[in-house]
Amino acid sequence: QARLVESGGRLVEAGDSLRLSCTASGFRMQMYSMGWFRQAPGKEREFVAGVNFNGATTHYKDSVKGRFVVSRDNANNTAALQMNGLKPEDTGVYYCTADSVGLGYLAEGRSDVWGQGTQVTVSS
Repeated sequence: QARLVESGGRLVEAGDSLRLSCTASGFRMQMYSMGWFRQAPGKEREFVAGVNFNGATTHYKDSVKGRFVVSRDNANNTAALQMNGLKPEDTGVYYCTADSVGLGYLAEGRSDVWGQGTQVTVSS
């Protein structure tokens, strides 16, 4: 059974850095694009960042460009989101996702596999 488990979310202050991790199991992660979405209270889930199957291509939400870095380690079946210069508006539940079609498909929220999410709270 395909499964994604996120970790690393916690309460931080504005300006801090945080690294989220995602561990994949039950499917061949190296064949999938990987990405991150987030959902703030009262808002729809939104795309944050994604990386294609071999790590050669990345895509980011405009508001996180230059602050967040998405990466993957196919040998260890993990993906990560390094978040720097965090702002209160980055607060939300962060979800790891994987898609077999491609990065564009993933960014549209049409992925095959989703994790349960990890809470990130940024205080001002």
